[in-house]
This record gives sequence, C-alpha cells and structure tokens, in this order.
Amino acid sequence: MASHDQRVGYGLPTLLALLLHLGVLVVSVISLPASAPEPTSSSIVQATLVSTETTTDRAQRTEETRARAEARQAEEDSQAEEATRQAEEQAAAEAEQQRQQEAERQALEEARLAAEAEAERRAQEAEQQASLREQQEAERRRQEQEAEQQRQAEEARRQQETEAQQRREEEARRQQETEAQQRREEEARRQQETEAQQRREEEARRQAEEAARLAAEEAEQARQRAIQEEAAAAEARQGQEAANAFINLVKRAVEQAWVIPPNVSQGASAQIIVRLGPSGELFSAEISQSSGDSAFDRSAIQAVEAAAPFAELRQLPASVQRDYRQFNLLFRPGEVR
Repeated sequence: MASHDQRVGYGLPTLLALLLHLGVLVVSVISLPASAPEPTSSSIVQATLVSTETTTDRAQRTEETRARAEARQAEEDSQAEEATRQAEEQAAAEAEQQRQQEAERQALEEARLAAEAEAERRAQEAEQQASLREQQEAERRRQEQEAEQQRQAEEARRQQETEAQQRREEEARRQQETEAQQRREEEARRQQETEAQQRREEEARRQAEEAARLAAEEAEQARQRAIQEEAAAAEARQGQEAANAFINLVKRAVEQAWVIPPNVSQGASAQIIVRLGPSGELFSAEISQSSGDSAFDRSAIQAVEAAAPFAELRQLPASVQRDYRQFNLLFRPGEVR
C-alpha cells in the first residue's frame, strides 16, 4: 500500500515536468517577427519612422535574447533532466522496493512452505510414533492378557487341586463324624435307657414322696385354714363391732348436731349419702332420697356437715376403713338410722 501511494505522488510532477520541457522547446523553435508590418497609409503624406537602433544594437539585442532563451532552455533542460532523474530514481527505488517486497514475499512463502513441510513431517513422525506406541501398547496388552490367562489357568488348576483335597478331607471328616455320631447315638441310646430306668425309679420315689408331702400339706393347710377361718371370724367380729361402734358414733354425733325444723310431719324421712376421706373428713353429703320437704332435707345435710369430721374412721381395721368411707343415713323425726 505504501509503494502504491509513492507511485501516485511522483507520477504527476514528472508528467508536468516533461510537458514544461516540451513547451520550452516549442517556444525556442518558433521565431518572433523582427518588427511589425507597417500599416498602409491612405494619406498623401507618408511619414517614415527612422529607427535610431543600429544593426549592431539589433544584433546585440538578438544575441542577448538568444542567450536568455538558451539560458532558460538550459535551465529548463536541467530542471527536466532533474525531474527525469528524480523520476528514474523514484522508479528505481520503487522497483527496488517491489523487488525487496517480492523477495520478502517469496522468502515468507518459502518459509511458510518449509514450515508446512516441517509440520507435515513432524505430524507424520508423530503419527508414526503414535502408531508405534499403539502397536507397543497392543503388544503389551496382549502379553498382559496372555500372562493373566496363564495366571488364571494356574490359579484354576491350584483351585481345583485345593478343592479336590478339601473334598477328600471333607469326606474323611464326614466319615469320622458319621462313625463318631453312630458311637454317640449308641452311647446316647444306652444312656437314655439308663436314664429312663433311673427316671422311672426316681418317679416312683418322687410320687411316693409327693403323696406323703401332699398328705402332710393338706393336713397343714386344713389346720391353717381352720386357724385362718377362726382368725378371720374373730377379725370380722372385731371389724363389725368396730364398724357398728363407728356408725353408732356417727349417728349420735349427727343426732346431736341435727336441728329439726318445726312443723315437720311424723312420717317424713330423708336419706343422705355420706362420703368421707381417708382421715374421716367429709367429702360430700347429698340427698339420695328426698323427704319432699326442702327444709327437712337441708337440716339433715347441715347436721352431717356440723358433725364432721369423723376421725374415728382411722381407728377401724384397714380392711374395713374403705368399706365405711361411704354409707347412708336415714333421717326421721326423732332418730337417725
């Protein structure tokens, strides 16, 4: 691109210089007239201009004009030659530059071709090496496979020998165990017969002892039952006596606390259900059967509440206390039952 710009820059000045040179040559060749033709006068009197310029002066002037023209021509020729020389130098420089560029291009092309050839050669070498490595790897795998097959065959042979030896040993062991089992079974059979005889004898002895023991236990149990029944009867009597005493005590306490309202009919009666705590404290007193007279019913409940608590409950036997933590009281005019 730089070389093309240079050619465009110097071509136009060179052309202009050549045209200028040709113009100078044309001007120098064409001679100017020495004097202008005198116009024809129509007048009667004609005047003639007598020039004071001598022939020598005209010759000198002509020589000077020619010298100036030659000087201009020489200068123009020098300029044209200089332009031509510069154009030739420029063309030579451009040609040299083009030659160098062509040489560089050829060198680059040769280098590219050489690099491509070298790359192709290296690729071929790499491909050959890769192929060689693949062949070597395939050979190595083949050898490893053969070695593995041989190892597996040897291992299988040893395994078969080991299994055969184990089967022989297992057969001998089973034979020994069978014989030992037969001996044990025979010994066990004799032992079982002996033990069966011993068990029969022991069972007969045990049955005799058991019959004697059962007879003795039955006699002892009969005696203990008699004692327990007697004790239970005594405890029941004591408990009943204590319970009766507790109920009588509750009745007396309630009767003392009961304030019978006036105008109560003699046939009125109310039943109260009383619930006590473990220490005889009153949990509740509720009407279970009303007398039909609310004042009478309320006085019965108030009597129970006023007489509570009934701490004597704790003096009852433990087996009886729970039975008497809930009981009924029947209120009639003049008595509590």
